[in-house]
Amino acid sequence: MTLLTRGCGNPWSLKTAPGTSAYTMHIEARDGKRVLVCTVGKTTLHYDARCIADLHQMLMAAGDWIELGGTDEQKPAKEGSVEAWGRSSDNPVGGWYGLKKGLRGRFGVYVPPLMEALGLCELEHQPKNNRIRAVKAR
Repeated sequence: MTLLTRGCGNPWSLKTAPGTSAYTMHIEARDGKRVLVCTVGKTTLHYDARCIADLHQMLMAAGDWIELGGTDEQKPAKEGSVEAWGRSSDNPVGGWYGLKKGLRGRFGVYVPPLMEALGLCELEHQPKNNRIRAVKAR
């Protein structure tokens, strides 16, 4: 997916689905891999950048709303949620899209707003239990 070209000098400024937390994301090359770098306050999380295309494909196949279910790595993810898929051995990378041990969770919190900014999904913006569904890529 060629939409992912923003480096650290021009990050995406995003908010979580409920609009309660602001954060930035940009792309970096690390160890030969394109990585989404998510900065929330003083915390930095890393996700394999292929997660955008893979999640979009999964959402297109699902064809309906899916709950985000974002949670920390140390907590179990809600079955059938985006968070659960982002850790599942059944996803295209066979496990976690999060790359930073101890901070691999929150996939369902931080990746969907980027997908919305890229025009790849519809995202709910309720106080809790938000859902996502794919739209065709532009």
